[in-house]
Amino acid sequence: MNPNCEQARPFLDTVIVVEDDPIIRLLVKDILDEIGAKSVLFSSADEAYDYLLGTHAHCPLVIVDQGLPGKIQGGEFIEMVRAKWPGVRSILTSGYLLEPATIPAYVTYLQKPWSPGLLIATITSLLNRKSRALA
Repeated sequence: MNPNCEQARPFLDTVIVVEDDPIIRLLVKDILDEIGAKSVLFSSADEAYDYLLGTHAHCPLVIVDQGLPGKIQGGEFIEMVRAKWPGVRSILTSGYLLEPATIPAYVTYLQKPWSPGLLIATITSLLNRKSRALA
């Protein structure tokens, strides 16, 4: 077990993962499983947004790659989700260096390759920040 998993609090909601690389998508799922989070996986933001529009489940976090197939790219997806559900936290990842000025302050950016420990710490920090804001 990853020692960082012990720091993660239990999850009650589903995390949306949007990643076109099937290996990375399954790695993120495995990490989320290890910390007790449920996840729904998508290879395109178009599919993920349609899913979110059609479901009434609460989603506290989206983890999204920037470069995706389809019409909607990662940053655009995050903006669309935030406009409709302002409380949803977001992690944007990319294998390409993104210009820091193009990343909104409300988005957490992880440059690939990130470590599983960094992803777990980032998820925990974001969701704990949300919990404190609601208290």
